Amino acid sequence: MESKFNKTYFLVFITLLFTEILIVKYFKTGFIRHTLGDFLVVILLYSFIKSFLIIKPIQVAICVLLIAFLVEFLQLLNLLEALNLQNNTMAKLVLGNTFQITDLLAYTLGIISILTIEYKLKRF
Repeated sequence: MESKFNKTYFLVFITLLFTEILIVKYFKTGFIRHTLGDFLVVILLYSFIKSFLIIKPIQVAICVLLIAFLVEFLQLLNLLEALNLQNNTMAKLVLGNTFQITDLLAYTLGIISILTIEYKLKRF
């Protein structure tokens, strides 16, 4: 695995980071907050990793999807309560606090979307 800064992926990451911040700030419930935010977060993570590493898109995609699924399934175990972080806003924002099967679908669709874009741009 080789390291090299990629300005394009980093700009995508920064754009998605600001988008996610705006979603958190202005949308407290609903589709945009709960589904679109989850869809975009895997693309954000993918872009962050690709900003610094030269690695095949499928490898990054699988890694990001596994991390997203792991975090979601940890919610079934009430991880925040186990760590006594149930009242910590940042922990709840990063780790979430409710398992939702629709989140898994949103993560999967986000990864499929980014792989489709990569394929169309012939970066495989």
